[in-house]
Amino acid sequence: MTVSPQVVHVESPTERRNPNTTDIDRMSTTDILATINTEDHSVPGAVRQVLPELVKAVDAATNSLREGHRVHYVGAGTSGRLAVLDAAELVPTYNVPSDWFVAHHAGGQEALRAAVENAEDDDEAGAAELRESVSAGDFVLGLTASGRTPYVIGALREANRLGATTALVSCNPEAPRFEGIDVRIVVDTGPEVIAGSTRMKAGTAQKLVLTAFSTATMVKLGRTYSNLMVSVRATNAKLRGRTIRILREATGLGDHECSEALTKADGDLKVALVQLLGDVEVERAVHALHAADGHVRAALAAVRAQAS
Repeated sequence: MTVSPQVVHVESPTERRNPNTTDIDRMSTTDILATINTEDHSVPGAVRQVLPELVKAVDAATNSLREGHRVHYVGAGTSGRLAVLDAAELVPTYNVPSDWFVAHHAGGQEALRAAVENAEDDDEAGAAELRESVSAGDFVLGLTASGRTPYVIGALREANRLGATTALVSCNPEAPRFEGIDVRIVVDTGPEVIAGSTRMKAGTAQKLVLTAFSTATMVKLGRTYSNLMVSVRATNAKLRGRTIRILREATGLGDHECSEALTKADGDLKVALVQLLGDVEVERAVHALHAADGHVRAALAAVRAQAS
């Protein structure tokens, strides 16, 4: 049975009172903080339980980006702010194009700093925003602690209608199963320390899911070599220093050799890595990386196989 987001009134576990914190207002500062910390400890375990579903989301997003499409985040309130933060940080961290990850927040820019009345309750606003920006083949990840925020559900349903793959991250195992959602990632964080304050455990869970999702996607797309960020281009002194440090870590060579290689590679860290580790000329390193879709390990394997 399909469900309309406007008529759902199922209480989320995050809204219920937590039996472990009913006396929090009578505790010392030390005990308040210890109680919050104890509750927070349950979040990573809850996230671990949904890794099979998160795998599906990562693989779908990776395929979309490989095929020239985009990833969209959709959220409201805390969920939307976390989504905006994650999307913004990917550009400087992994040197990805600014339009690879697009964040849509109920109420727009104004709602990032202050609540915008009724913005999250407008499913048609969510649908309209995605209608203007989503294409078939894109991947859309919605985030809502309750699992039923109309703006998010409306956006996901419209995106699905347009041919995008959709996923929903929520913290409510009791939420209805809306149509138009391909992957459901339900992190059961239970009642909050302060009833209904989903910026706490639910927000932490969504932050963990987002950073794991986007980092795994970057790794799958070859934006790292080992656990090093190798998609950075040395466009200023600060970044040049960082890239030389990464080259030293990856190759074991000294500053002088790494600096020379980076200069020959025109500031491209990946090219310098393949050139040094594969012991090939820059042109060969560039060609190998192009053939390997930017994956350093695959490029190295190709040049070494050719040399043997």
